[in-house]
Amino acid sequence: MVNSGDHDMVVPFIATQAWIRSLNYSIIDDWRPWMINDQIAGYTRTYANKMTFATVKGGGHTAEYKPNETFIMFQRWISGHGL
Repeated sequence: MVNSGDHDMVVPFIATQAWIRSLNYSIIDDWRPWMINDQIAGYTRTYANKMTFATVKGGGHTAEYKPNETFIMFQRWISGHGL
């Protein structure tokens, strides 16, 4: 998993997205929102190498900006559940 806060000014998510694009992996599941309690928590995209890129809505450079959302995102990913 690669994740980025959408308010990260240190490493903006578009820079992370450009790096991922440079890897040339095919997109399996294109951009879609991921939800917590019927609220958009961010957006996600899945690639052919089983890599997941997810943003955290309102998140900054570290998880402390959105600890609940970041924890739920990681918990779902590590347990094999989709975002």
